[in-house]
Amino acid sequence: MNQPVHCHDQPERIGVLLVNLGTPDSPDRQAVRRYLKEFLWDPRVVEAPHLPWWLALNLVILNTRSGRSAEAYRKIWSEEGSPLLVISRRQQQALRERLARDHGDGLVVELAMRYGQPSIGEGLAKLREQGARRVLVFPLYPQYSATTTASVFDAVTEELRGWRWLPELRFVNHYHDEPAYISALVESVREHRARHGTAERLLLSFHGIPQEYFEQGDPYFCECQKTARLLAEALELGDNAWTLSFQSRLGPKQWLQPYTDQTLHKLAGEGVKSVQVLCPGFSADCLETLEEIAMENREIFLEAGGERYEYIPCLNDRPAHIEALAAVIGRHLAGWGIDNESNEDRVRRARDMGAPC
Repeated sequence: MNQPVHCHDQPERIGVLLVNLGTPDSPDRQAVRRYLKEFLWDPRVVEAPHLPWWLALNLVILNTRSGRSAEAYRKIWSEEGSPLLVISRRQQQALRERLARDHGDGLVVELAMRYGQPSIGEGLAKLREQGARRVLVFPLYPQYSATTTASVFDAVTEELRGWRWLPELRFVNHYHDEPAYISALVESVREHRARHGTAERLLLSFHGIPQEYFEQGDPYFCECQKTARLLAEALELGDNAWTLSFQSRLGPKQWLQPYTDQTLHKLAGEGVKSVQVLCPGFSADCLETLEEIAMENREIFLEAGGERYEYIPCLNDRPAHIEALAAVIGRHLAGWGIDNESNEDRVRRARDMGAPC
């Protein structure tokens, strides 16, 4: 616990740590392998006996999946880097500016990834360096799941086990039914349809989890259903105008259904000629939306007989999304006032009592 000495002349601030899933450092096989190893070894992500899973992961999965995933990442990688990281940094900056209107420089915002860089440890350290004695951890997963939100909690508490002086801590579990979040989704759909017209079906595709996780008590399925229902109601969609599905399944186990790829194939087979796809469980575009949904699933629908397929981008750093995130943060910060005591008074009293600085 070799920690920096606290100096009383540093203003005390409130810190917000934004956390998203993560990304490889580059779209090459070795970087993707490192990322996948960290991700898939998380016991929150894959609940399996350690030794058999270690053998399967290291001897089979990483050797076969790393190359395919690297190829997929190369399809979406930009000159700026990983889309998820680039967009997340834009979100961070936009939230800094938005929250500064309410809190001035008494609130600081940092970004971390659950897997890869910047790490949660790095993000927490930056907040500490800026005097954050109160920290709100905000996983950017609208719907709670043990595989995502709880994993962030694990990583935060593991990091803090090595801190001598812990910050006061609060944690955002979910915001799947936050009115401003639903409104931002509604606005994005309406703006897209104003430009491109309305498709026969709106498909709301969420990331999947194994069915057994839901059966053991994970609320993710229910929260996805509520988000979809609220969105459909706000858009005034009839039952035949929208569909919910789950994407990105991995391995032989049964995952939440219906599956997105099979749903698209079925819709085309039933004569649906046009679909628009939105991913309300993702706060920023990433591999699963830009490659899997916007590219792979487009081919599935068109090859099955569909004629028009459109992907509606994630909320990313849209102003309405930033306002929604700021609203969630504001509610969770309730009661956390900022200490307005002057630095001079604090330093004088600390020195009178023998503090080192």
